Amino acid sequence: MTRKTDGKTPPAAGASREDRLKAALKANMARRKAQARARGAKPAPADDPGAERAGTNNDKGQG
Repeated sequence: MTRKTDGKTPPAAGASREDRLKAALKANMARRKAQARARGAKPAPADDPGAERAGTNNDKGQG
């Protein structure tokens, strides 16, 4: 049995994987940048530690 080739040599497996990873990383970074721009200057809820407790002073100044 012999392999039929169409005259093209297949790219190296490592190189194609690296190219795919590079393209995926680039797309991911572009998506994250677009999301950050869409949010504007508003900080994320996790970035503001006092956001969870806003308006809940149950134990301060009472009693």
